[in-house]
Amino acid sequence: MQKTVNLNALSDLCTPWCVHVVATLRIADHLAAGMDEINALAAAANCNADYLGQVLRHLIGKGVFEETAPGQFALNDAARELLDPGWQLGLNLDGFGGRMAYAWGTLLKAVRTGQPAYAELFGRPYWEDLDAHPEIAAEFDAIMGPAGHGTPDPEILLDGDWESVRTVVDVGGGTGALLAEILRAHPEIEGVLVDFPKTVARAAPTFEAAGVADRVQTIGQSFFDPLPAGADLYVLSKVLNDWPDRETVAILKRCAEAARPSGRIVISGGVSPDDAPASLSIETVLLGGKTNTLAEFRELVCEAGLEVSAAGRLPSGRFIVECCLK
Repeated sequence: MQKTVNLNALSDLCTPWCVHVVATLRIADHLAAGMDEINALAAAANCNADYLGQVLRHLIGKGVFEETAPGQFALNDAARELLDPGWQLGLNLDGFGGRMAYAWGTLLKAVRTGQPAYAELFGRPYWEDLDAHPEIAAEFDAIMGPAGHGTPDPEILLDGDWESVRTVVDVGGGTGALLAEILRAHPEIEGVLVDFPKTVARAAPTFEAAGVADRVQTIGQSFFDPLPAGADLYVLSKVLNDWPDRETVAILKRCAEAARPSGRIVISGGVSPDDAPASLSIETVLLGGKTNTLAEFRELVCEAGLEVSAAGRLPSGRFIVECCLK
């Protein structure tokens, strides 16, 4: 018997926009500070009290926030999640969260053309847009790091064997959150961070806080250019899901060139098990990126002069693929 699907619930745009609005206005923060009366709350958030009340009551009907007395509101467990910095970054319509939210409005054009339509809305392709707006780029870096995803798990090897690893290159590693944790967990290893110049320029505090600044080198460049050669391990974490197949092969080829003769490439993100349910990600809308099944990925890896040597899930649940030279 076919499962009943509630199309009204699936097509509801009111609730997600209400969540974005209260996150942007920092309503949870104002309530936590003791401003629970609607007029005081609206004044603190610099918005209209009547409209805000309607938004809050809609969310209360969905299980977020409480109205303890007429015109008085309070946090509940669901609303307290909006105090989390990661949620605030991801939902704030005035910042990077707005880029992600409004970009979904370009989905129809993307489906019709087979190309992301981000530039038609924001005036530039995604990466150029970030480069033109440093404050948005900084929020993107924060979302990719501990503020958005928590402290990265440094155990990225399926066999857990770090004995042969002395140098790690984190390709497209942002401001170094993952690399810092790898180096902290393995004091015998040295690291290299590769990303855009403006991004790696913001990495120093991350490495200093982890106590690993003396064991890491930063290189500001595109990962479509030749990569630092001769390392034992090249890491692509949350990189390949941002790119279509042609660019994915180009990135893998650069890793293959640099890894000769015996280096390994570890991939997290952009590949899923063959039996994983299909999904549509924000990367498709922003960039035309995609996640390939493992079978599809094996073909791309072969084009790049590599082969899959291992694949599986870590205890954290992350799906990892390891590649080596053919």
